[in-house]
Amino acid sequence: MAQLEIDNLSVEFRTRHGVVRALEGVTLSVARGEILGVVGESGSGKSVTAYTVMALNDEAAEIKSGRITMGGIDLLTARPEAMRELRGREMAMIFQSPRTALHPIRRVGKQIEDVLREHANLPSRDLKQAAIAALARVRIPDPERRAEAYPFELSGGMCQRVMIAMALACSPSVLIADEPTTGLDVTTQAVIMDLIRDMSRSARMSTLLITHDLGLAGEYCDRIAVMHAGHVVEIAETETLLDHPAHPYTRQLLAATPVPESRIESLNSIPGQLPDLRSELPPCRFSGRCERRQPICDEQELPWTELSPAHVVRCRFPL
Repeated sequence: MAQLEIDNLSVEFRTRHGVVRALEGVTLSVARGEILGVVGESGSGKSVTAYTVMALNDEAAEIKSGRITMGGIDLLTARPEAMRELRGREMAMIFQSPRTALHPIRRVGKQIEDVLREHANLPSRDLKQAAIAALARVRIPDPERRAEAYPFELSGGMCQRVMIAMALACSPSVLIADEPTTGLDVTTQAVIMDLIRDMSRSARMSTLLITHDLGLAGEYCDRIAVMHAGHVVEIAETETLLDHPAHPYTRQLLAATPVPESRIESLNSIPGQLPDLRSELPPCRFSGRCERRQPICDEQELPWTELSPAHVVRCRFPL
């Protein structure tokens, strides 16, 4: 049973330069204890999807259609007070830029205590130790001393770990991790991702992992959804998607991913660029970059093709 469901979500942003159609018909679901990876180029709509789920979008955003439910609660119709109660306790997010997400002039331990005070059923005398324990869980050395530090006294990687500690402090039911390992060394990346995976399994936490790193997604995700220009174009179990990608964009994305033995001259790139989301777009937003493009791709609505019960692709001519 899905803990988080996104159904036919379309979001636009009204700007002085026109309306940006950031998301169109996005449909995703994350089951209890599952890690769903969301991959794609910058500008594909991954973070906008996350911010919409958390009701943290800019005021310029307008939800044109769709439904988002978490544990049976409709998040799009929930009152702001109800969303504030859910955020931090039942759902949490690891933000991509920890230095801007953390309060610049409040000690990091106090910031974790603020979350615990608001959402955890703990007596005040236990808050400090619980915050220190949260820092220790993400392998911050000397957590008692680090709890007294301000964000500007910590490295970028250390701030990222503080953000992760804050997100996991109340053991949420749903975790959205937006590039959670940015700025971390390889060893610490593994520690953090192992922690997220262990919590997903033991606490049956549903995790939406947004990442550019297909290797990371391949190692830790149960399923992967591929996004391009505001569309979800393919969803499959991880092994299936990596071994048998069906959408032309997925194949090019995988081909452009470097492997350890790659030489610079052998690296591939995806031709063209993301379409201008302010313009009138064809049904397939990848058609301008696709080698399999046919006239029908620009004329008729895209179908979802089910290649297997767990593998669907939004393409008229899947590979």
